Amino acid sequence: MSSANVTRRLAIFPLTCAVLFPGMQLPLHIFEPRYRAMVGDALIRDRLIAMIQPQRSIEGAPLYHVGCVGRIGEVQAMDDGRYNLILEGTARFRLVRELDVATAYRQVEAEIYDEDEDETLTHAQRGGFEREARAFADAQGYSVDWDSVERLDDRSLINGVSQIAPFDPASKQALLEAETLTERCELLVQLMQFFGRTDGGEEIVTLQ
Repeated sequence: MSSANVTRRLAIFPLTCAVLFPGMQLPLHIFEPRYRAMVGDALIRDRLIAMIQPQRSIEGAPLYHVGCVGRIGEVQAMDDGRYNLILEGTARFRLVRELDVATAYRQVEAEIYDEDEDETLTHAQRGGFEREARAFADAQGYSVDWDSVERLDDRSLINGVSQIAPFDPASKQALLEAETLTERCELLVQLMQFFGRTDGGEEIVTLQ
């Protein structure tokens, strides 16, 4: 991160394995009163909330150090106060400190990443990734529209696969924390190779 990174206050939604990446969308169903209040406040203010994983699945658990800011796009407010919404990833952030707040939802001070949005993969990197992705999809029995995949730009491809891939929370976090698109691509290839291996032709190997 450079000295030009902006520090700001963020309302957070800590949720295990719900990892948002810049440029991607995450559908959410908001039903807990504290998070309904958070969404309501965000809609009045700037439509921004931040996704970050807790390090453990317990109330008040410490947070990982990197998350992603999301802008509320489509939103459906229900009569009972719940929301269905689409969160659109805008930028990663690094946690500076958690704030002492009066709201029921948690808030943090964070530095917003100033990332190189023009970074691309080399032809060799892109080709190698697509070959590995095809092998992984075949091993998992996934049906993929490869013509559509080939039309995606590098950032949409790598961030999109990072978000939807069926990896464990720690692996998803490692992908989010990768500093560059190239590093994220290389880690994705390693994870697909690891998770794509089978034990005795039956069970998929996991990192758990």
